[in-house]
Amino acid sequence: MNRINLEGSSPHFIGCWDMEQNSLCDELIEFFEAHQEKQEPGQSAGAVDLDAKKSTDMTIHPRDLKQQEYKAAKEYTDCLFACFKDYTEQFSFLGSIMPSTFIGSFNIQKYLPGGHFKLPHTERTSVQNSFRVLAWMTYLNDVVDGGTTKFTHQDMEVKPSKGKTLIWPAEWTHAHVGNIVNSGEKYIITGWMHFPHETR
Repeated sequence: MNRINLEGSSPHFIGCWDMEQNSLCDELIEFFEAHQEKQEPGQSAGAVDLDAKKSTDMTIHPRDLKQQEYKAAKEYTDCLFACFKDYTEQFSFLGSIMPSTFIGSFNIQKYLPGGHFKLPHTERTSVQNSFRVLAWMTYLNDVVDGGTTKFTHQDMEVKPSKGKTLIWPAEWTHAHVGNIVNSGEKYIITGWMHFPHETR
């Protein structure tokens, strides 16, 4: 796990790392493709709206990580925790109020050409998800044409590359969009870090 410094005015509170276990990205894609029965159209605000988000998603629950077939997902969360530890070391106050992290259900997502999440959105928008503190995402493959993540208030655009991992505040300050994939496919794994909260 190597820290990457993103361009932009500092501090923008968007942490970035290159996960050295790139083979794990391949394993997660293979797992996704091998389980079409677990896939469903991506949702935005609890509903399918292809104008807002066009993707195919697979949800992974914490209880799933105890099963052998989810081995790659479990190994991934171990790598993610290392990034979280480094993030809290950069921002020590966060570490003082959140000495350990909790992850609820999270998603693997696939975007085909024309796919996107172009509705500007944040990760904490109501009382129902107010326990979320941070959002995270790892790009599982390189995307040559399109598919960038744009943080609107920071005027920052991040190009997808295999193993690149982002952690950022779940608040409105970090509204973002997933731009249209113009060619090829885009795979990501994404979710939230939160205060202790009941998980399934």
